[in-house]
Amino acid sequence: MVGVDVGGTFTDLVVTGAGGLTVLKVATSAGDPAASILSGLATIDPHGVLDVAHGTTVATNALLERRGARTALVATEGFADLLRLGRGERSELYALEPVGRAALVPPELCFEAAERVAADGVVLRPLRDRDARRLARAVRDAGAESVSVCLLFSYLFDAHERAIGRALDRPARGRPFVSLSVDVLPEFREYERASTVTVNAYVGPLVAGYLMRLARALAPRALSIMGSHAGVLRPVEAARLPVATVLSGPAAGVTGAVAVARRAGRTRCLTLDMGGTSTDVALCEDGVPFSGTIRVAGLPVHRPAVDIHTVGAGGGSFVRADEGGVLRVGPQSAGSQPGPVAYGRGGRSPTVTDAHIVLGRIPADRPLADGLTLDARAAREALAAVGAELGLDAENAALGAIAVANATMERALRRVSVERGQAPAGLSLVAFGGAGPLHACALAELLGIEDVLVPVAPGALSAVGLATAAPVATASRSILRPVGAPPADWRATFAELEAEALTTLGEGGARRLERLADVRYAGQSWELTVPWPDAAAGLEVAFEEAHRQRYGYGRPGVPLEVVTLRVRAEGEPMADLPLPPPLRRETPSSQRLVLDDGRQAAVPLWHRWSLAPGMVVIGPALITQSDATTFVPPEWCAAVEAWGDLALRRAGPGRRQAAPAAAAAGGTSAADWTWPPTRHMI
Repeated sequence: MVGVDVGGTFTDLVVTGAGGLTVLKVATSAGDPAASILSGLATIDPHGVLDVAHGTTVATNALLERRGARTALVATEGFADLLRLGRGERSELYALEPVGRAALVPPELCFEAAERVAADGVVLRPLRDRDARRLARAVRDAGAESVSVCLLFSYLFDAHERAIGRALDRPARGRPFVSLSVDVLPEFREYERASTVTVNAYVGPLVAGYLMRLARALAPRALSIMGSHAGVLRPVEAARLPVATVLSGPAAGVTGAVAVARRAGRTRCLTLDMGGTSTDVALCEDGVPFSGTIRVAGLPVHRPAVDIHTVGAGGGSFVRADEGGVLRVGPQSAGSQPGPVAYGRGGRSPTVTDAHIVLGRIPADRPLADGLTLDARAAREALAAVGAELGLDAENAALGAIAVANATMERALRRVSVERGQAPAGLSLVAFGGAGPLHACALAELLGIEDVLVPVAPGALSAVGLATAAPVATASRSILRPVGAPPADWRATFAELEAEALTTLGEGGARRLERLADVRYAGQSWELTVPWPDAAAGLEVAFEEAHRQRYGYGRPGVPLEVVTLRVRAEGEPMADLPLPPPLRRETPSSQRLVLDDGRQAAVPLWHRWSLAPGMVVIGPALITQSDATTFVPPEWCAAVEAWGDLALRRAGPGRRQAAPAAAAAGGTSAADWTWPPTRHMI
């Protein structure tokens, strides 16, 4: 199995199997991500015998850049302005000139269907066939490439949406991509449902075309696509429901981080995925965290997704001085072209990566992935130019850039932990992404975290998560009933949802079926998702506990309402977590770097695969590998655990750089040790 994660700077490819772990990074082709994938596969799987699991950013980028299909909206008569009206909230409460609501459909492409269904599912005004055909002709004549259909209360009565879908799907000139809300999101809340189905329609032709082209190019390899819900989808399902892929890449990273943390004995952790353009963080308590409500490019998307918070701080984030003389980092990024100044590809604005090179924390004399060599002098000149605007030299400008980036990531980590009632001090920090291990210890100190875990392949962990993920299908339906409703009502609905999820899952069936419910106090506006218990009393207990955890209080005795029932079906993982590459005998070299307090020091530079389990590196030190560099600051140490992960902790007073040296001199050495033969399943 090959896991392929397309990032803003590099495309990561990981091969798992009996031969252990193989990692390859190639520069991402900005115009055509498929070209990077095919280029990497030609190297890592030249015979084309391995299946491919892919994390895609096509849907996300289409939304961010507003380059999706020309999309029409079909709504119930009188509700054509649904997307423009939205909710009454303001994203910036005190903005003197607030920015208007993001909209994907222009007014001239909003159409009304002559029909009406009541809130209890009773048809008040039937949709006539001739009206459906007339509506379909108007949509096609307007030049719509894609159509979203969202009728009032269609999740209770879907026949009208189905009829419009059939009329639009008839063989005719310019047949559009059709997306029905009853297929995408059969749940209540009209605006959120309309937004979600419209996003699906907007990115549909682009994603479907990309996936079909890629599947043909990869044949006879089988292709799987990571969904936002931390499970892989077949290409036909991802093409039908592209909105399910808007968090494809970040979901794979959290999936891989949780699997690695579990194997290492950590059940409660914060994940830190710092890549080239952004940093994704998540709070994971005994599993991957999920949310049914996310916002992508300012648009609400109500689909099951990994609960991730993203900030614009990555290795490629620009470092600059603003008009007020303040040092800024991001959110703009250099991407893969031209990339950081040190890449020598025409970049002129320094980045966080350039700052690390100036500080010596990324060795300039060692080539990066894809054979990339670094120009340390160019990086220094670019940072010196920024520093000159602030009265700083290159080193202090670089230290300031690292501190600003850390502050941005610290706020993100506090948002998913402290603001949700969890103290970071009791959690482990799983640091990955190409830049995550460089910042991990500094962030741990800011948050009071005492345990940092750096996985075996930190720079390619999202690709590892892809290669080892399981197929997952979800199904949901809004019902809006009190908790005391007859048990037969719940059983019948869950049976239908389970059948739907198993059909979507396809061959192999489910190793686990999970029942969930969105529950709220009667009269509340929003709900919490909790596991469905065997008895109604158990549902009340589960909801009260979840409400206290999220909001700090409960209201025992207040009637509860079940809003939506959900089912999650999970198949068998596609592959085991990989074993690390073979160990090798290599003594450390020396690297001169700048510490956080501005002091310069010559520190040992270790290669990751020269360190066998049980060995300890005392900071300050650098540990390099092809996909990432780990910075071990003073008063920290890095211990190699049984599966090859690095556990970074405070070294304590009096610790010396002795354990690795003793091992290399004749103690525990790489030549005397092999990886455990047992494979661990996710």
